[in-house]
Amino acid sequence: MICMLLCIGCEWRLKPNDEQKSLRVDVERYDRIQALYLTTGDRAALQQLNTQYPVQTRTLIEDLLKIGHVNDADINSKFLSLYQDSVLRAVIADVERSYDNMDDISDELTDAFEELKDVMPDMELPTVYAQIGTLKESIVVSGNTLGICLDKYLGEDYALYQQVYTESQRRQMVRAMIVPDCLGFYLLSLFPFPDTGETADFRHRHMVKIQWVVNQLLKKDVFTNDAVKSVDTYMHRHRQLTIPQLLESADTSIVVLPENPPVKQ
Repeated sequence: MICMLLCIGCEWRLKPNDEQKSLRVDVERYDRIQALYLTTGDRAALQQLNTQYPVQTRTLIEDLLKIGHVNDADINSKFLSLYQDSVLRAVIADVERSYDNMDDISDELTDAFEELKDVMPDMELPTVYAQIGTLKESIVVSGNTLGICLDKYLGEDYALYQQVYTESQRRQMVRAMIVPDCLGFYLLSLFPFPDTGETADFRHRHMVKIQWVVNQLLKKDVFTNDAVKSVDTYMHRHRQLTIPQLLESADTSIVVLPENPPVKQ
């Protein structure tokens, strides 16, 4: 009997670990294969992009870069030629140096999606990968894949950013914002803006609710504006309201906006 109880105790201790492994969210290093092809023209790397990561490659070429269709006869030369620009070549090198290791990002994503799974058990975990864009997009969501454009997270003091982005924008272009941005854009894909022509004010309020949820998932105040604090106050008064219910609600009174909210990019 004692042996049986010990075995049962071990089973209960091991079960959460097994579940934790199944919930692991690792950042796939698509960017490394991409960088190899773009800097050397390695045909094996190109083949790997197309066969091992067909969804990611199609999304990059057609949706992010917008240089044509992935099956176009000349698409590979267009893809390679685009990144021969000296600025983008420097960006590729800087990404490789800054993101040699992304284990910390994977760990934080895993913890956050475990929290989200607790409140949305039927949610399918996304496939997360890193890529190198052209300084336009930060996070790209396509179906159940989530791409991190590392070129937009090289730090607020990155020299190239000084020439292009405002100070408020640069504060968001740091490593610490990768996971919050991933969560925010993924939640927006699950709870998108309605297709009913809602106003900019409505869209702003919806994003504020998403920001509040991101804070809860990460268990820290990433977003600290007054509008987010108003959602926090509301949710403490309505503890029966779930996160999906909050994000599905069209009640604009949940979010209290300042009279003259600051414009943030």
